[in-house]
Amino acid sequence: MQGLINHVILCVLILLLSGNLVAQSVSGTLSLLKNQPIRLEGFSGLKTYLIASDSIDQEGRFRLSYSSSDVGVGFLKSADDKPMIVILSGEDVEIKGEALINMESLRISKGRENLWFERYAREHPRREQALSAWAYLEKMYRADTLFSKQAAPAKAILKEKQRIGEEDSLFLSRLPKDSYVRWFLPMRKRISSVSTIAQYRTEEIPATLAAFRSLDYADLRLYKSGLFKDAIESHFWLLENCGKPLDSVFQEMKNSIDALLPALQKDEKKFNEVTDFLFDLLERHSLFQASEYLALKVLNEVSCTLNSDLARQLETYRAMKKGNTAPDFAFSGKVLYPDGMQSAAPSRLSDLRAPYTLLVFGSSTCPKCKEEVPQIATYYQQWRAQGLEVVFVSLDESEKEFMEFSGGFPFVSMCDFKKWKSPVVESYYVFGTPSMFLLDAERKILLRPNSVNQMNAWFDWYLVKGNPQR
Repeated sequence: MQGLINHVILCVLILLLSGNLVAQSVSGTLSLLKNQPIRLEGFSGLKTYLIASDSIDQEGRFRLSYSSSDVGVGFLKSADDKPMIVILSGEDVEIKGEALINMESLRISKGRENLWFERYAREHPRREQALSAWAYLEKMYRADTLFSKQAAPAKAILKEKQRIGEEDSLFLSRLPKDSYVRWFLPMRKRISSVSTIAQYRTEEIPATLAAFRSLDYADLRLYKSGLFKDAIESHFWLLENCGKPLDSVFQEMKNSIDALLPALQKDEKKFNEVTDFLFDLLERHSLFQASEYLALKVLNEVSCTLNSDLARQLETYRAMKKGNTAPDFAFSGKVLYPDGMQSAAPSRLSDLRAPYTLLVFGSSTCPKCKEEVPQIATYYQQWRAQGLEVVFVSLDESEKEFMEFSGGFPFVSMCDFKKWKSPVVESYYVFGTPSMFLLDAERKILLRPNSVNQMNAWFDWYLVKGNPQR
């Protein structure tokens, strides 16, 4: 008897466990993709990952399973590499059509959240186009004397704008509060509307920025949405293109950084991911005041543990920020002196008596260095005549590479062949090449140029035209 009871209990447990393990699926028929591979991918922050893959059968049918850990947004990809967004909300999804590349042929036949998404994706762009058109007309009826006296049309335009906005809001408000699309659609709308708002609906900029600043980047819904990267890029693109003076833009960026970081500190993985991406984004856009502020804030105020590469990258700004004194160092290893300098060859950076020195870190294996450093050589005589010296520190690993790249440069070049482990490289916290530091006669850091063009612009403004430095 006891054996029978144990057997029943075991069966019940198996049924319960198997029920918990049952996965949802994305299935359907794609009539033009018979016998072709298809895969379902998901989002994890800035990255994508494979959820499932299958081969479409001879009838055009496929079935891909996903689990609760994949809930968020996914996308289907077939051989034509045209992705189709699907909402993975914990329900089965069924799709019918010809091929993913033929979007007009695709229909959702099962899955409430995907049906809502499909309808909104179809209707919302038309509303946005209409809103932008009405906004353009509204400006004409306000500013153009030919139209400004026409009160009735102006009032009608305002009423229609309100109606369109209310229609969009009403659709979203009718969705179940616990549905994924209830959260996802407004977020996607905010991000996709950024360029239109910057160009045509500038009155919406403050509210849009406020919405971005209130965003919780530790929210798992955002992390799995495919909008994680877009939200960061759109936020700071809007700040960069909001039409304000540059000083105001940098202050707004500081405000946004202050708003963004606190929620992330509860999740160190996401904190490192966002900080690393945002820092790189600001650097690529030459927004150095903002990237410096981010670096110093993270290093000085945040308690999260940083990964070593990010910590070193950010430390550059704390140790090597504008106004700090750059380290002195000996010219060691293989040192090449230009003609005319050998008789009184300097042995250290501090031996150079020029009012200004541009210190350049690079290597022969760096594609950007191959463009930038020879360009510096073409400006060198012009720069030197105005009191600007150049020193090149190579990160090459062999003397042959160093000599082939640097042998013809008209300024001091050195290489100790220790690459990233070079004491000079480490003391300047160099994490990428080319890296440049403009120093005065006391080695105070005046500028960290991001390109030869920026350096030459500084030379032209301060040394040639004689404008005072701020």
